[in-house]
Amino acid sequence: MPTPTGTTPRRPRHALLVALLGALLPLLAALLVTAPAASARTEAADVVPTATLTEVTDFGTNPSNLRMYVYVPAAVTANPAVLVAVHWCTGSGPDMYNGTEYDTLADQYGFIVLYPSVTRSSKCFDVSSPQALKRDGGSDPVGIKSMTDWVTRTYDADTSRVFATGISSGAMMTNVLLGDYPDVFAAGAAFSGVPFGCFATTDGSEWNSACANGTVTHTPQEWGNLVRNAYPGYTGPRPRPRMQLWHGTEDDVLRYPNFGEMIKQWTNVQGVSQTPAATDTPQSGWTRTRYGGTGDRAPVEAISLQGVGHNLYGSGMATRVLTFFGLDSGGPAPQPPPGACKVTATTNAWNTGLTASVTITNTSTTAINGWRLGFTLPAGQTITNGWGATYTPASGAVTATNAAYNAALAPGASVSIGYQANHTGNSAAPGAFTLGGTACTVG
Repeated sequence: MPTPTGTTPRRPRHALLVALLGALLPLLAALLVTAPAASARTEAADVVPTATLTEVTDFGTNPSNLRMYVYVPAAVTANPAVLVAVHWCTGSGPDMYNGTEYDTLADQYGFIVLYPSVTRSSKCFDVSSPQALKRDGGSDPVGIKSMTDWVTRTYDADTSRVFATGISSGAMMTNVLLGDYPDVFAAGAAFSGVPFGCFATTDGSEWNSACANGTVTHTPQEWGNLVRNAYPGYTGPRPRPRMQLWHGTEDDVLRYPNFGEMIKQWTNVQGVSQTPAATDTPQSGWTRTRYGGTGDRAPVEAISLQGVGHNLYGSGMATRVLTFFGLDSGGPAPQPPPGACKVTATTNAWNTGLTASVTITNTSTTAINGWRLGFTLPAGQTITNGWGATYTPASGAVTATNAAYNAALAPGASVSIGYQANHTGNSAAPGAFTLGGTACTVG
């Protein structure tokens, strides 16, 4: 009988930037992030407690002795989606839980989050051995697949909506999981990673300096073949799995050329052009390219962060991951009915800039848990930064998506957000707003 064991109490989130500074480099292990203290191990029922991080043992085949942590929201949906969130070198599953927003987003949308945790001394995932780079070959991917199978069996999860995301070593494992198990993972999001097979070694070493330094290059076909050869029997549909890639131009741990090599690899796997179908700037300093499609769920989406180093993950990025996965809709709470919202907006302008203050009020009798405010910026305005929400794109028809801390709006409650923008002469506030696709009264 699979046995969930002691729970880890929720702790205040710590800064990932410090935790990730030494990711993957043993020489920087002094920056090890402290995991939450282990609590007493207790017996539990067949399913884990809700709304708390819980360790599960005896989940299946586990050749590399990984540990499994899972977060099940109190409002878990029927046939929920599953998100595997993979930590960085020197980190742990509880560190990934504390340092990202996926659990609070799970509360909002009803999916389950799985946090694998390395026990080997380096706390790095195996993305280099021949066993790891082959379907069912052994090592970490097999253990993570067993964890995923346990969750899908236990909760009758939707096997068409299983996803992976990771940071640094976890990003490299995300690439490996999608290569080994394209029939399991529908999509992935990799923050500061390298292509599948780039870190390969045959001498037992976990580190590949040539790959880390960005000097391993292949043709798109060669990169694609590395993925296809991991599971030569795969006959499922392409584009699958879809891939979202994030990389900073100043990454000095897994250098920036790896970003371009990953784009080459996954566009080839998907059979789509390497020429972007769309390019935009979701946020100042970001360049987003989409391949094989122009929408939020393109086969490949790549975000380059100008002047940013290896520690690129920040608050709000998880929301963009959910949009790419398609997990930011269909949550347990209903959207407001027509006419159930009121918005007031004012601007304060100078020369070629402005700030805008926006207040959203829930005028319905139904609580809102998770909101997306739509509006169109006047011509010539471009958002340069914002607060209280994530704004995308930066101009034209914009969607402001709630932050983790202000997702809930009780009947009669209000939330204030805002943004800074450049303008070319028209500094007016937007004149119309929609909440969850329904028109709001403008005050």
